[in-house]
Amino acid sequence: MLPKKLIKRLDDRIADNALRRLEEQNKLVDFSSNDYLGFASSKTIFDSAHDLLIAKGSCQNGATGSRLLSGNHKLYVETEEILSNFHNAEAALIFNSGYDANVGFFSSVPQRGDIILYDEFIHASIRDGIQMSNAKSYKFVHNDLNDLKQKLKQVKPNSTSQTQLAEVYIVTESVFSMDGDVPDLRTLATLCIDHKYHLIIDEAHACGVFGKNGVGLLQELGIEDKIFARINTFGKALGCHGAVVLGSTELKNYLINFARSLMYTTGLPPHSLATIQSAYSALNDASEIKKLKDNIKFFNHTIKTTGLNNTFIESTSAIHCCIISGNEEVKRIAEVLRENGFDVKPILSPTVPAGKERLRFCLHTYNSKEEISKVLGLLATFVLK
Repeated sequence: MLPKKLIKRLDDRIADNALRRLEEQNKLVDFSSNDYLGFASSKTIFDSAHDLLIAKGSCQNGATGSRLLSGNHKLYVETEEILSNFHNAEAALIFNSGYDANVGFFSSVPQRGDIILYDEFIHASIRDGIQMSNAKSYKFVHNDLNDLKQKLKQVKPNSTSQTQLAEVYIVTESVFSMDGDVPDLRTLATLCIDHKYHLIIDEAHACGVFGKNGVGLLQELGIEDKIFARINTFGKALGCHGAVVLGSTELKNYLINFARSLMYTTGLPPHSLATIQSAYSALNDASEIKKLKDNIKFFNHTIKTTGLNNTFIESTSAIHCCIISGNEEVKRIAEVLRENGFDVKPILSPTVPAGKERLRFCLHTYNSKEEISKVLGLLATFVLK
């Protein structure tokens, strides 16, 4: 029997119309997945990964242990070298997932007495890692550099002998997963360089979408060398699994020794590493990224022509959000779209603040302009009535 206090928490979710359920995959028009480039279902990438394993003589199903024991097979070394070169980083360290990378990084790097300032809309995995840290943490208003500067004045340690060693870490995302918007990364990077703060950027939703061959937004802006650590994940545009922390060789060595989510888990199997290599190789053909960018441009154009522009958060990424207040209302409209063949997920509170519930549209290379026009036209009949 589940304890009564846990049953009450479930009952509260039901009362708020916010109970989460696992759903089976469907055959609806996909406006919900993170598979922006269609790589997750690419037979070319699937076959390439298989051929790579055959060429390497790898018939191993699992890593056999953690990377520190027996699991650091040769594909790890090769793949990390590919990633560091592709992303113009001194070193790369692969984790099993974006969640593992963020929890491992933030629970081990900031130390007692250090200060972390993070955007209020930062991903849950970063928040969890920060909670596991011994550093003090403070949030700043979403994408508001003036609020960040004000917070820095309030929390920065005094220059005493005891606090001189305190480090300041500033954390944000290059593309926010729940809004699809982008911070002023150039100004933020300059601020951190000028004051010797450590800037960490999660590029989960920028990798594969922005920059030449999908290198990411930071490299598109030419500021990757100003960033203390970048976290890129492979479960979005790359269509596979895992994540990488990009930074200095010293940072990599530190994480190998102190990031518990790396140290105490079985490594990725060779097939996962082969798939990562094959997905990155597929980025060399920029045609899929161009298709995605064309769809993003068309989606934004259609938002305006249907009169929906005031209901959407401005975005040039693959993520577009229509604000529809109230869990019940946003779920109702999502269900109508579903009945008409479109898979658009409602994002409910408490995942987002109450009153900021939304429909989250994820765009892909394989979405047709006809599908985009139809779903937005249908949405307009409900939102603009």
